[in-house]
Amino acid sequence: MRAALICIDKAGHIEVRKANRDAHLAWIAESGIVEMAGPFLDADGGMIGSLVILTVDDLAQAQAWADADPYAKAGLFDTVTIREWKKVIG
Repeated sequence: MRAALICIDKAGHIEVRKANRDAHLAWIAESGIVEMAGPFLDADGGMIGSLVILTVDDLAQAQAWADADPYAKAGLFDTVTIREWKKVIG
């Protein structure tokens, strides 16, 4: 199944994002379950959150992945929503 992680950064935390980006990208590569991912952007093109699509067995696996994400461990996110997601186009 696929799960969508919709992560919104805490306001004013761009430096936390930048400081942990390499570890976050390494976690994506290492985990082997990320189908696609990228940042949400504000009107000025600044990163303000993340969308991550995972291929997982269940939502518990998606939650475990999210909990282990270096961004989450660094306290970057204000909110994280995890939803089952069905790919229809693309």
